[in-house]
Amino acid sequence: MRIGSSCEFWDSVPSPSVGSMTVPDLRRQLLEVTYTTEEVLERIGEAGQAGLGRNSTIPADVVLAGAMDPLACLIRLFILQQDVPQTNVTQSLDVEAAIRAGWVEHEGGVVRALVDIRPYGSPDDGASGFLVSDLTPGLDHSTVATRTDYVLGAPASLTLAEITMRKPIDRALDLGTGCGVQALHLARHATTVVGTDLNPRAVDLAHMSAELSGIDIDLREGSLFEPVAGQRFDLIVSNPPYVMSPPDGQRLTYREGALVSDSLVETIVRQAPEHLTQGGSLQLLTNWAILDGVDWQERLRSWVEGNGLDCWVIERERLDVYSYIEMWLTDAGLAGSSEWEPAYRRWLDYFVGLGISEVGMGWLLLTAAGRAEPHLRFESWPHAVAQPVGDVFVRNRAAIDAATLPLDELLGSCPCLGNVVQETIGEPGAEDPTHVVLRQRTGLLRAIRVGTTDGAVLGALDGELTLGQVIAAVARLLQRDVTQVAAEVVPIVRDALRDQILLPQRVAERASGTSQHVG
Repeated sequence: MRIGSSCEFWDSVPSPSVGSMTVPDLRRQLLEVTYTTEEVLERIGEAGQAGLGRNSTIPADVVLAGAMDPLACLIRLFILQQDVPQTNVTQSLDVEAAIRAGWVEHEGGVVRALVDIRPYGSPDDGASGFLVSDLTPGLDHSTVATRTDYVLGAPASLTLAEITMRKPIDRALDLGTGCGVQALHLARHATTVVGTDLNPRAVDLAHMSAELSGIDIDLREGSLFEPVAGQRFDLIVSNPPYVMSPPDGQRLTYREGALVSDSLVETIVRQAPEHLTQGGSLQLLTNWAILDGVDWQERLRSWVEGNGLDCWVIERERLDVYSYIEMWLTDAGLAGSSEWEPAYRRWLDYFVGLGISEVGMGWLLLTAAGRAEPHLRFESWPHAVAQPVGDVFVRNRAAIDAATLPLDELLGSCPCLGNVVQETIGEPGAEDPTHVVLRQRTGLLRAIRVGTTDGAVLGALDGELTLGQVIAAVARLLQRDVTQVAAEVVPIVRDALRDQILLPQRVAERASGTSQHVG
């Protein structure tokens, strides 16, 4: 397998164009040999799929067992990045036309892919099609420098797709579209989808992804919100180039901006209100700096205070500077190279100069909820979740509405338990459990520890009885003063509503009961 041994090779690869081979022609040829998500996954098996997730092609190659049928050839060419004999590839693809279009090259009787073209399918929301990106660097531990205008494929975008709210909307913006995977999902529930990217190559590849997938995306080249100046959207999603690297090194456009520290993320957050419709939301998958002696929550709070929007930040992971630097140097293809240590020390000096001791990584939601006093929430939640969690964010506004109702309205409401199970914990053989926990089976998998009184109230809320009626009934049963029971239980009910352990009645009535990709 030969995919180039230097950055100069990568920079010589042209941006793909339709040339004399139209995109519909390519789509037809791919579909004729059933180059689809289901068929590819079936051919490479679970072992092959898991191997690709580790950047290893050998398991898939072993499962293919030397096959050179039309589908196997496309898998080898575009996914495993193997040199494939031209006589075999012609069974699947018009090679000469593909060469003129810039998708492949041939040398010495073999064909080599210049871009990654693979099927994509999501059972979560039905998004399906093809994604076109640059070839995966570092496959099978090859040390190849990543080109500066590299366009990332689907796997890195899956987390954002899994947390994105999926509800019918008019206008959506994919900020920093890359190969166009978010736009592919957004097209399922948005009337109009705009995708922007600073990288011209990304715009080219996203355009091809959209055409191959048969979707209409308005793609624009430019930085951040510049291509959509004066326009507003119901949903903005972004996995921005948030990596914080020193300014004197080579920057990779897909992951690194030109601003200091996490200023690019801060800029997006501060400018977003100007581009959201009433009720619109921004969702980010991103990271932020943890500064010595500075509370990270207060620092991020300063980005949103005064903008009139609800904000929910969930820190999913925190890395020390060493782990962070090593992760991104490896991502850049510098592992094992002579550039590793000098680059490592530059990053360390950069972080020391900025006072960065750790890096937080997680999810950010901004919503133009129209509240007189916006709801701001910052938390760490490193625990397991049940993806996709997009519905958690869809329900968040209603959850906050319910949790903050005036007392008389709250007592008159009819919430009910969401999809939760009851767990009892205690010593073996003990007559009574030490404590009882209500735990979500979906979403963030939150849990709440309950006692006799609050457990009885939460357990009796069925969406038919009002909270006030349930509190009164429990007070009578336990022979307690109803006012005291209410004072004890209402704060717990508010927290349970906010965390979606309890659902407002109208939300509960709508509530029901994994993305597939290759590599």
